[in-house]
Amino acid sequence: MPKLVRTISTAVALSGLVLSNIALADALDGKKQIILMDKQGNEVVVGDVIFKPQADGSSYKLHMDHAKFQDYFLSMKEMKCLEGGPELMCHLPYPYKQPHMVTESDLSWLSHDMLFMFKKKEDFGANFWNGVYYNMRVEDGVIKGQAEAVDLNLLASPPDDLTVPPMNEGERDEIDRAKRWLPDIVIR
Repeated sequence: MPKLVRTISTAVALSGLVLSNIALADALDGKKQIILMDKQGNEVVVGDVIFKPQADGSSYKLHMDHAKFQDYFLSMKEMKCLEGGPELMCHLPYPYKQPHMVTESDLSWLSHDMLFMFKKKEDFGANFWNGVYYNMRVEDGVIKGQAEAVDLNLLASPPDDLTVPPMNEGERDEIDRAKRWLPDIVIR
């Protein structure tokens, strides 16, 4: 391959890498909307998050728009729940101290702040084993995630190490997406 062609090919490859890194960095910088999506692609904006880049990732501050939620008193606990689908989706913020930091390859603390529990409207009380964990990743400059099943009873007591997200892969399982009202999350 002639030197000029190699140089142009290298420049194109590097510019693609730079653009890719910019898209990743943009996903974790500034104010973004938090959107839950149903299976048909209908969006429910539930709040926003503000990312502030740091040397070792991005810190974030989450704001849930409680005007979109209804108050429920379930199993002796007040909960904020979304109505409108075949089930209630109740937001359960992570109850313990955590760093509120994410990186391009690890969004688990943000996923922990976006824990939900689904509940059939006719069911009595809260079933914390019906937890929803949105496993998130950065894709094309946007944070996207899919619902996974998790037993929220795991959070009944604080984890031994508050610096490590407790809902790791071993604690999560596949969810029946066909039965869930809001199986996807997008943060953009």
